Amino acid sequence: MSVIISRGRLKLLGHRLRERLWVKPLVICLLSIANVFVAKLADDTDLAQFVPAISADSIESLLSIMASSMLVIATFAVGSMVSAYASASSTATPRSFRLVIADDVSQNALSTFIGAFIFSVVALTAAKNDYFESAGLFTLFILMAAVFSIVILTFLRWVDRIARLGRLGMTIDVVEKATADALKRRRDAPTLQGVAKRPYDPVGKAVFATRVGYVQHVDIAALQACAEKGQGRIVVTALPGTFAAPGQALACVSDSPDGNTAIDCEQVIQSFLIGDDRTFQEDPRFGLVVLSEIAGRALSPAVNDPGTAIDVIGTFVRLFVLWNDSGAQEEGEAPKYDRVEVPELAVRDLFDDAFTAIARDGAGTVEVAVRLQKALRSLALIGDSAMRGAAAYHGRLALARTEQALNLPEDAATVRAVAALTQTAAFERTG
Repeated sequence: MSVIISRGRLKLLGHRLRERLWVKPLVICLLSIANVFVAKLADDTDLAQFVPAISADSIESLLSIMASSMLVIATFAVGSMVSAYASASSTATPRSFRLVIADDVSQNALSTFIGAFIFSVVALTAAKNDYFESAGLFTLFILMAAVFSIVILTFLRWVDRIARLGRLGMTIDVVEKATADALKRRRDAPTLQGVAKRPYDPVGKAVFATRVGYVQHVDIAALQACAEKGQGRIVVTALPGTFAAPGQALACVSDSPDGNTAIDCEQVIQSFLIGDDRTFQEDPRFGLVVLSEIAGRALSPAVNDPGTAIDVIGTFVRLFVLWNDSGAQEEGEAPKYDRVEVPELAVRDLFDDAFTAIARDGAGTVEVAVRLQKALRSLALIGDSAMRGAAAYHGRLALARTEQALNLPEDAATVRAVAALTQTAAFERTG
């Protein structure tokens, strides 16, 4: 039962609902219908004695105008949003579609337009059938004026947003924000509030996946409950983002050195949510991969846009500076789930996700190669020993690729000089 109602799963469900275009419009439609009947409640009060009389014909005319115009605007909004989504998938990467479609401004605008249309249709039907008396008509007029004002303000804000929605620069910003949020969450809880995994291989019974897909969420609280019930320990071997398949171990369970266990393995399997796609919320590496894909597409011969790749490299520097910032961590805090061991993310893996593709695809472009070496040098200067080692390794790897790809010796010499500074920075900090 804990697997179903755990807090982590509820948060994941909330993110899923944000990616559905029908959720907000449905809620707004229900509220719009409720507002019409709220106006009827005014007829049961003495409000009619204090408010001016409003002609039913005038209200019906205004509602008719609103109903016809809102349907047109809602249709226009849907068309514009679909075009923006297609642009994001084609100019950036299809993996960014989930983030673009979850844009709050566009969803709120579409919900407002549809809600105003439903409100005007329901109110017009009620008014034409003499459903309201004097107080109800006045209240309906006030509600109609409020809805009309909200529509105008929403439309003005949405026009500014839709002009940029789906554009490459905005898509990069959206992916960067999602990746930064995931990195901060993992930085502040590197073991997901469990115990750090010990360096040796776990002893016990391996629990295997029962379906094919990517691990999207690991319910550490549910694993802790299973471990406490079975008086054992659980070692997580598949973090969010791991590709799972039958025969792929999700975790290792044991309650004694000989590997015997009383832990319910079926409950352990249910604690791992496996889906068809990787997600941004709990998988920081996926955000780095998506940004790298955007840079790779920009460096393709068909696009030939090294400026976008340079922009993505700068984004990576900001993200790794954020990852290296340990100010939000609380030293000495006891783990919340002491029976669950969770491996930490390796900095080398993060660097592989971020820089490998750019170093390969941008090896023949001197400005990209130079900017990449400068970015790695910056990270070597500010990072810890693990980040310095990763920066030095990728600096050497990028230089080797560049030397093979560049035809002009002067270009290769330029990159080689900057790469030497990267290695020097990593060596001096280590020394």
